[in-house]
Amino acid sequence: MRRLGVILWRYWSTSLQAELEYRSNFLVQAFGSSLALAGSIFALTLFYRGGGFPGWTFEEGLVVQGLYSAFSGAIACVLSPNLSRIVQHVEAGTLDFVLLKPVDAQVTLSLRVISPWGLPDLVFGLAVIAWGAARAPARDGSVSLALLAVLFGALIIYGLWFVVATTSVWFTKIYNATEVLRGLLDAGRFPMAAYPAAYRFAFTFVMPVAFMTTVPAELLLGRGQPTMLLGSALIALVLLVASRAFWRFALKSYTGASG
Repeated sequence: MRRLGVILWRYWSTSLQAELEYRSNFLVQAFGSSLALAGSIFALTLFYRGGGFPGWTFEEGLVVQGLYSAFSGAIACVLSPNLSRIVQHVEAGTLDFVLLKPVDAQVTLSLRVISPWGLPDLVFGLAVIAWGAARAPARDGSVSLALLAVLFGALIIYGLWFVVATTSVWFTKIYNATEVLRGLLDAGRFPMAAYPAAYRFAFTFVMPVAFMTTVPAELLLGRGQPTMLLGSALIALVLLVASRAFWRFALKSYTGASG
């Protein structure tokens, strides 16, 4: 683990130096993120002027919105800049060099690059979560359980995204698939109570978006049961194991740059 930590530190320091060559872009990104979040909050106020979501106050809805923004920032920092490069590696034949390194290829492909451009979304999202939770109806919520649910939600997103990215071994033009996945994840910006029963079932058991924002919000606000955490953990474990097995299976079909 210590050796892996040293390698990741070198990877991240190098990628950050390259990204921060144009530091003014960070200010532009922060301004854009603030406008996007303001637009989302404005849309949420429009929903509540029309009656809102059953069983959710406006402040509780803000917590969900903040979690979605924070997840979007984390995706922009880690997932998107790394997993989108798998396609490029396959197309250019540079995946061979990744496989030859004495570091696990899946770890390298998943954590090689870190980008600062998602930090504004992450920071603004955390601020909205704190503001909404402080003004939500008082209940016996658990910050520790909510943080665990966030961790499991992040692992769920990673597992889904890595499986989609791995299909580039056979189909190099998967950009549309990743955009569809990103669009489905957008459903997490609102509580699951906002959707009809069929959609709630799909977003819980088919495309588990609910475990990304709604479940952590319920645990933080004292609305949910601790057993929800068990469901998040099981789904995260299944997807991690499945993504690892699918990656190993895909490598059997990879013939390298010379193939």
